[in-house]
Order: sequence, then C-alpha cells, then structure tokens
Amino acid sequence: MGVALTRSAQWTAAGQGTGTLEMTPLNETILNEIIMFVESFIHKHPQEANYVFVEPLEWKTDLDPSAFQSGYVVSATGVVSEEVDKNGQPLLVLSVPQIQIRSFGQLSRLLFIAKDTKLKEAQACIEANRNPVAKILGMDCNTMKEDSSLLNILDKMTEDYGPECEIKMKIAILLKQLDLHLLDHCLKYILLEIRLNPWAVKNDIELLKRFSGKGEQTVLESIEYTSDYEFSNGCRAPPWRQLHGEICYVLVKPHDAQTLCVTCSAEGVFLNGGKTDTEGEINYERKGAIYKDLVTFLKDKSAKFSENMSKQQNRFSEQQKKKDQPNEAHKKQEADASRKANTGSDQSKLEKNPINFGKNLMTKRLRPSLYWKTSVDSNDCRTALRDTQEIKHGGRIEKSAPSVSSRKTLKSASKVEEIDSESSSESEEDEEPPDHRREANADLPSEYWQIQKVVKYLKGGNQTATVIALCSMKDFNLAQETCQLAIRDVGGLEVLINLLETDEVRCKIGSLKILKEISHNPQIRRNIVDLGGLPIMVNILDSPHKSLKCLAAETIANVAKFRRARRAVRYHGGITKLVALLDCAQNSIEHYPSSLYDEKDVEVARCGALALWSCSKSYLNKEAIRKAGGIPLLAQLLKTSHENMLIPVVGTLQECASEENYRAAIKAERIIENLVKNLNSENEQLQEHCAMAIYQCAEDEETRDLVRLHGGLKPLASLLNKTDNKKRLAAVTGAVWKCSISKENVTKFLEYRVIETLVGLLTDQPEEVLVNVVGALGECCQEYENRVLVRKCGGIQPLVKLLVGTNQALLVNVTKAVGACAVEPESMMIIDRLDGVRLLWSLLKNPHPNVKASAAWALCPCIENAKLLLDMIGSTDEDLQEAAAGCIANIRRMALAIEKARYT
Repeated sequence: MGVALTRSAQWTAAGQGTGTLEMTPLNETILNEIIMFVESFIHKHPQEANYVFVEPLEWKTDLDPSAFQSGYVVSATGVVSEEVDKNGQPLLVLSVPQIQIRSFGQLSRLLFIAKDTKLKEAQACIEANRNPVAKILGMDCNTMKEDSSLLNILDKMTEDYGPECEIKMKIAILLKQLDLHLLDHCLKYILLEIRLNPWAVKNDIELLKRFSGKGEQTVLESIEYTSDYEFSNGCRAPPWRQLHGEICYVLVKPHDAQTLCVTCSAEGVFLNGGKTDTEGEINYERKGAIYKDLVTFLKDKSAKFSENMSKQQNRFSEQQKKKDQPNEAHKKQEADASRKANTGSDQSKLEKNPINFGKNLMTKRLRPSLYWKTSVDSNDCRTALRDTQEIKHGGRIEKSAPSVSSRKTLKSASKVEEIDSESSSESEEDEEPPDHRREANADLPSEYWQIQKVVKYLKGGNQTATVIALCSMKDFNLAQETCQLAIRDVGGLEVLINLLETDEVRCKIGSLKILKEISHNPQIRRNIVDLGGLPIMVNILDSPHKSLKCLAAETIANVAKFRRARRAVRYHGGITKLVALLDCAQNSIEHYPSSLYDEKDVEVARCGALALWSCSKSYLNKEAIRKAGGIPLLAQLLKTSHENMLIPVVGTLQECASEENYRAAIKAERIIENLVKNLNSENEQLQEHCAMAIYQCAEDEETRDLVRLHGGLKPLASLLNKTDNKKRLAAVTGAVWKCSISKENVTKFLEYRVIETLVGLLTDQPEEVLVNVVGALGECCQEYENRVLVRKCGGIQPLVKLLVGTNQALLVNVTKAVGACAVEPESMMIIDRLDGVRLLWSLLKNPHPNVKASAAWALCPCIENAKLLLDMIGSTDEDLQEAAAGCIANIRRMALAIEKARYT
C-alpha cells in the first residue's frame, strides 16, 4: 500500500503532508480497491481484524455520532467503541470532528456505517495518514518499501517471535499483497492512457507561437516558456518536478483573458497556481481539470482562441504534418546510425573474447533505448514489395535507380513476396501484434526498476556476476507482462540475445530460460526476431549439450507463432536441425521399453516436435519437414506412451495432413493405427489433435477404411457425447463427418447410435461444430433408414432453421442434408410446412456459387415429390388430402413468382 500511494496515487502537491488526493479516475480506482480490502478484512481474516495498531489512524470525519448504534457508547459530541484493547482503551474514539481508529475490525465497521460517504472517508483517512503501514505495524516496518520482498518482511519480524508477532507478520504480508495488487491496477490504467511527451508539447507550443501576435486574426497575444533551459530529455521543468511527470510551464496570454500559467505534463495540461508576487516562483498545485493537450485547454479557457483557431485549423494541421515529418526522419537516421555503429568493431572483439563482458564494450553495444526501430522497417518492406510488383508486371510508375541499401531491401522484399504467396494456410491470429511502448515518464511498479538494476549487472559484470544476475532475473515473475516488458524496455533483450553467442554454457542456459518464459508475449516474440535472435537459436541446435538444445527448441516454438518468424527459422536451416532432434530418442525407442528411455533424449525430441508444430503452419515449412525426413521420425515417436511427447507430434501431423503429399505418406507409415489408439487417451488435448488429424486424412477412402478396421469409429462415437470441450467436439464431429462418406462406416455409426447424437447437437452449438454435424447428417441421410431416423428424432425442424444462416460452409452442408431428407415424402411434408422450400429457393440468390449449386440440388427432390403429392390428394384421409393440397399450392406460388421475376 505504501509504494502504490507514494508512486501511483496523484497528489496535488509534492511535499509530504501538504497535498491532497485529487479525485481522478486513477485515485478513485485505488480508493475503491482499498475500501474493498478493508470491508472484507473482518470476514476473511477475523483473527487479524482484532490486531491493535501501534498508532491510531486519525482524521477529520463528516460522520455524525447518531450514525453509530449497537457496539458503541454514543454522546452528543462523541462516540466510544465498546471494544477495547488489553489496557482497556477503546479501539474507536470520535470527538467531533476528529476520529481515531486502532484496528481493522473497527475500520470495516466504520465503512459499513459510512455507506454512501465511505469513498470520502477513505480519501480523508489516506490524506491524513500518508504512511499508514508505519502506524499499523510500527516504525520498524517503515523500511519495507519498494525493494522489500516477503523474505525481508519475515526476517524483520522473526527476531521477536510470538503469537502477536505472528499476527503482525500475516498483516504485513496481506498489506504487501494489497500493495502489489494496487500497483497492478495502476499499471493497467496507465497503459490505457494516452500520455504527452516533451516533443509533442514542444511542437504544439512552437506552432502556436507562429499564429500568435497583436493582430485580430491571431489565436493568442503571446505564449512563452517560464524557463529558457531545456534538459537533454526535452523537458524544461526542474528535475524534482519531472519526477511527477511535469514537462514544462508556459505563460499564455489570450486575447480575451488574463495571462494563464499552464503546466504541461505527461498526464495532460492544466492550470497551476501561477507565479508568486514576491519571489516569482511557480505555485505547482493544480487549479482545475486536466486536458488532453494545450489546444483543448485553450479552447475551453478562451472563446476568442476557439473562434480564431477554427479559422486557422487547416493551416495549423498542415504545419503540424510538416513539423512531424522531420522528427520522424531524424529518429530514423539516429536508429540507422546506431545500428551501423553496433555492427563493426564490436563484433570482432566479441569473437576474440566471447565471454568478455567489460563495461566499455557492453555499454557501447547494449545501450538500452526506449525507441529503437527494427532492422528492416515494415513500411519500407511493403514499399519495396510494391516496387518489385510494379517492375514484374510492367507498372507505369518509373523509379530512380535504387541505392545499395534499397537494393538489399528490394531483394529481401522479392523473397518475401515469393514466400508469402505460398503461405495461404496461415490464419489471422498469425499476424504480428502492434508494438506498444511506455512513455519515458510513466509511473511504473517497483519490479520494473529492480529489473533495470539487474540488467546493468548483466551488461558490466564478469562470468560469475552474469550468472548470478541471470538467476536473480529468473526469480522475478516472468509470466507477468510487467516484468516481460520491463526486460525489453531497459535493453535486457539485446543483452540476453548477445549472451547466446558466448562460449559460457551457464550463461547460455540462463539466458534461454528467461527468453523461453518471456517469449510467450507476442510483442517480445516480435522483438526477438527484430534483434536477430532466431538465427542464433538455430545454431544452438547443433550444440552437444542437450539442455541447450531443449531450451533453444522450446524458445523457437514460442517465437515461431507468426509468419516472419517461421520464415526466418526455415531460411537459416532450422527445419532440418529440428527434424534431426526427433532422431535423438530413436535408438532407445526401438530397443527398450518406454520405462527405460533416456529421459534427456526424449525431452530433446519433445522440444524438437514442439518447435516443428509451431513452424508447420507454413506450406513451405511443411514441405521442408517432409523433405528432411520428418514423417518417418514422427511416426516412430507416435508409438511412445509419453503424452507430453504425443501432443506436439500429433499436432504437427494434424497441421501437415492438410497437404495431399502428407496424407499419402501418413498412410504409408501406418500412422492411422496410432492415431486411433490415442483417441482412447484420457488427455483431452491429445484426443482433439488425433480427431483433427483423422479429419484431415479421411478425405481418402482408404484412410476411412483404415479408421474403421482399426476400431476408430467407436471412440469417435463415444466422444460425441462429451460436449463440454468445444474445440475437441469440433474436431470429433469433423472426423465423424469425413468418415461417414463411406457407407460401411455409416452402418457402424447406426449401430453406435451416432445419428441420434448428431441430431441432439443441432442446437446450442458454435458454428464450427454445426458445420461438421450437418455435414455428417447429410452423408448419413443418403440411406433410407437413416432419413427415417432423423425425422423420428425431430431433426428436420432444426435443419430447416439453419437455412437462414450466413455461414457459407454451413449453408452448403445444410442444403445437402435437407435435400437428402426431402427424398422421403413424409419428411418433404414437414419441410414444406416449415417453409423450407421457400428458403431453399431464396438461397438461389446467394452470392456464393457453392451455396447456389447445393440449394439447386436440394430443390430437385422437393419438386419430384410434387408428383407423389398428387396421388395423396385422392387419399381417404382428410388431413393427408389437405396437407398435400397445401404443398402443391406452395410449389405453384413459387413457380409463378419465379416466372414473374423473369419479366420484371
């Protein structure tokens, strides 16, 4: 709670004890979280709620003594609690307006009494007790600040161990957890904010100066800084004010108002207290609302400014764009220059002495930058790609001869074009995420700064110090996004990747362990590729150390989640090396039972399969795996009983089975038998991937027969009844659909009561499941007895309802299923009664050719059944006569409507 109130809460003044909490959204969030913590404290921790504070929390309250009822002694001017400490002193004393409280139990009750005013009471309490932890636990705990861990707290409190100290220790841990929780909430809030930076503020002020002067058309009379000195970071505020995010102070004279003294900060722009008359110092305290920028602030304060600004808006916007362009160009030049400076002499020095982490070298190579660019900017790559396409297709635009650097970009862009054209199987989730970076002045949690210190040791230490620093970094919660981005923002990624090029195995292992954890973050994955980390990891796959191979392969598996990363793995020969890892466990698998495997060899093979799984989403990578001999090795690994090995192996086969070459190889290697066997596993993820692999392979009739011969239809039928896991259900229904193309399999499915189960899945399921369910029913309904069974199970109505959908694949399958059912006269009558014929006619206008064709075929049995309907009119059953006449009338109306549509 102490760190959150000190670093994250927004106070109106800098001096401790003099400021007040502003009612900003961030402060309101902090107060509400503290209120929730205190309110629930008495119920969650009843023993700790009775702990008596070392010093009472005291503040001015607006509560009236009459609000207190049972449990309190109430008088006209005060209240005393009946609950007392061991010395007989009351734990709550109210002497209007001052209140003193000495336990969490009384704090919880007070918030209950306050009701609608509890936010105001919490604000007053925090303002009057700027260091509540010291008053609750004592001054000996006042040293527990941002660098404190739970171990530090335990060390400080176990010296005088006793029952009271144990409770005190528990409260200290709870307060520490609350502090971390508040910091996490603050960080999420800060990340959502749009914050100003010194360059944006300076740009706005310079442009406003150009449009300022004495004329009536100017937007302002004058605007000037209060200080002429500019720091290297672009700020003009004193350093102690920069800690609060303040950038500069500006004196603005509008045409229709007095001179305004304005503070420009990272949070926004606001009016401050102005300059003092005596010393000319600025009163930094905020005197109004915060605005998003200077122009918005002035529009609200000056009507004349708003009027003139609207006239000058177009010119102002043009000047803004012109002003931004040189800034961007300047930043790009700086980034290019720094990259060139980092590649020459430093590389040769590192080759001569690979584990030399001297301060001069590392600070020169690995200076952290919050605003670095990628080695080949994506926009430049796209531009070069367009240029290449114009040259290929005879474009009209003529371009000047490219420079050496642009020729390299054109060459790489043409390679990108060639590869991307064949990578059509990759989904939208493979796209690279946008790179979000924090502003330099953002308030960040303590872990951020601790990681920064560790990175400094990584840069300047010797081998031993480097290993210790890596171990220290591993102790952080690297699954937390704050820690992941902290390592990147302070230049830690560059250091970790450079450590991979050393000869010290311990440093490589430590670096890879950290990279493996943080590479689950999409932004970190992209940064690793930008910094050239993948080629280095691919080279490590040749290492004789099995631990290094495992870690490198797992990290590659995490990073290769988007196209550019997968392309880089293949380009640097990674596919061949990863396939070679699968061979590590072959000798032991062939000659020994699974219990005698060399565990390390099995782990190497598992990590290799994991990386191949990530890489196999690209068509060219699939071909590279096949050419490297990956299929026989995957088939051999499929015989193991290790589930953690089977999941990536089957996942890789599932991805690759979409290609015809792979399906033929899978049959040749007798992989179907093992896929069927693993359908009986208890692991849901393994079941899902096996079913999906069967779905991909069952396009071939021989494969469908193999699934039946190896007993795969029964486990598929049983898995249909497990509907809680939708991904697995989609894979299983897909496998059932493809297997039901064979009549022999449909006969088996009828025996296993699959059709009744499929009809039950026609409602309350996602579209990916419905497509497969309807597809399976469409195949099963080619047989008469199955059509009758679907009708008796009530399947016609949900099928007709699906005709109004928009999913193209679903419409193709449902029209086929409805058409198959319409062959039976009784089903046809139900379809007509549900307006199914009209819906089929309407689908002939669908823009997708496949939907049109399927709807047309479905209408054929509907029209043929009209002849049977004529015979039904002569029936002695009056209901049957009426239904048949109604069907014929509907078909006639449809025909007339179509005929009329031809001439309109």
